Parts: sequence; C-alpha cells; structure tokens
Amino acid sequence: MSHTSKFSRRQVLAAGLATATLVASPFALAQKATRTLRIGHQKGWLSILKARGTLEKRLAPLGVGITWTEFNAGPVQLEALNVGAIDFGDVGEAPPIFAQAAGAPLVYVGATVPRPQLEAIIVPKGSAITTVADLKGKKIAFNKGSNVQYFLVKLLEKHGLKYGDVQAIYLPPPDARAAFQKGAVDAWVIWDPFLASAQKTLDAQILADAAGIVNNRGYYFTSRDFATQNTDVLKIAIQEINAIDSWIAKNKPAAAAELASVLGLDKSVTELYLSRAAYGTAAVTRDILGEQQVIADTFFDLKLIPKKLKLLHAAPVNLS
Repeated sequence: MSHTSKFSRRQVLAAGLATATLVASPFALAQKATRTLRIGHQKGWLSILKARGTLEKRLAPLGVGITWTEFNAGPVQLEALNVGAIDFGDVGEAPPIFAQAAGAPLVYVGATVPRPQLEAIIVPKGSAITTVADLKGKKIAFNKGSNVQYFLVKLLEKHGLKYGDVQAIYLPPPDARAAFQKGAVDAWVIWDPFLASAQKTLDAQILADAAGIVNNRGYYFTSRDFATQNTDVLKIAIQEINAIDSWIAKNKPAAAAELASVLGLDKSVTELYLSRAAYGTAAVTRDILGEQQVIADTFFDLKLIPKKLKLLHAAPVNLS
C-alpha cells in the first residue's frame, strides 16, 4: 500500500490543516466561476497573496474562483494533492521527492531562487552542543519528509557524520517547538518563520544554517491533470507570487509589518525572517530539476525512499 493511499481526503484535511476552513474569496463569489483553483499554503508568501486578493482579481476575468487552505508543513499539502483535495501549493525541496516516490501525480510549476539562510539547526541557549560534531547521538527534532531533513543529511555529511549517527525525532513544527522548549530534544532543524520565532521568543541559538550546504529553494506544485488543463491559471499564479517577491525585496519594513499582521507574529520576528531571505520566483528549468534529482538520489541511497526516481516525470508540462 502506498503511503498516500492510507489517507482519505477528510483525514488529510483534518490531520494537516493549521486552519480547518476553506475560504472562498469574495472575488470568486462575485464571478460565475467555471473553474476553481484550490490553493494549499503554509505561513509565508502565499499568506500575503491571499490577504491582498490580487490573484483573485487577475483570475476573475477568466472565470476562475479560488479557495485557500492553510497547512502546517509541506508533506501534508502533498498528501492533499494526492487525494485530490488541492490543486496548487508551496513546499520545500524534499517533500515533492517523497510524494513522487509515493506515486503522487505532482508536477513542478515554479521555483524560488536559493534561500539557504531560511533554514537552520538550532540549540537552546547555553547548550553543550557547540559544533555539528557534537550532535552525534543527540535527539534532533524535525518534520519528517520536509526540506530540513535533506539539509540535516548534508550538514552531517559535511562534518563527517552519518544520518544514522543522530536520533531523528519526527515532529511537526508546533510539536517540535514544544519539545525544544521543554528540553525533550537536544536540537531542532526548522525553517522560517518558525526559525525566527524560536530565536526571538525562545532565545534559541543557530548552530548552523544551510548556507554552503543546500540551496533550500521553495517550490510550487500542482497535479498533472490540473497543469494540462490550466496552464493559463498557473502562469498567472507564478507571476503574482513573483510580484509579491519583488515588492517585499523593495519594501522590507512595510512587508514585515504586513506579514506580522497576516501571520499573527511580532514584527521583530518577521523583520528577522525577511532580512535573510532572497527574492524571485520563476518557472522550473531542467537545471533546477537536476538539483532535485540529486536530492532524490541521496534519499534513495539512504533508503528513505523505496525506488529511484526520474525527476523529469514531474517536469512542468511546458518544459522546453
């Protein structure tokens, strides 16, 4: 049985949503929608896009309505895609690899520029762990199947350790934060804005970020069926996401305030988050798929996925 086949649509949405409601845009309601784009998203760029309603305005003339569903992490978004609950979402490097290995019909739509400083391994203030080598035998929390899992693999490798040299504690971000705060784990591998929040509110210390280790691109995905029938919709979605990128890059103080309001975080957290981000989103290329192929090969070698993958099977439908 595949990993995804164990989940019904209801179970996926109940287990993985940060908010349990699907919100239909007023722009969508004002139009007689003949198509619907169901977006799954994590806290971040797409939260701003949702709050502004600019994508709804672009798509309304095409008769396209939008629903939004918020998730805590990428893997469950891809579960939702696999059971037909969403059409589009944002994710890190690793979750699409696991999803493709499990048979999900995903295709890549867009990719960000590399953003290595947006993920890191952190330790409590005053921890005896001061180098990556000190992680040997320690309990490390992270979201299974997420981008930080690949970062951890490559970080350990760079410092002469193997993945099996540490105790992997699989926890989603809220549970990992609680475990980290009470000292139930020795370290936590996490991404922004959870990373910035831990630094600002828990006084967590960065042991190492992903700079020089992995690219940590963000990806946007859809299903092959949706991509085949809605190339116009997806093209506009990536354009609007890149427009948000461009605006944030030029207006960081205002963006930090807007993101703080959208996410319910203190502005100091979003300021830290945006200060180390890189900006730009575009179509996926063969070279970018090559980066993902390296990740897939690494996971197969570690027996984290059951079979070798060909990333071209998840290529955009209009890849040149």
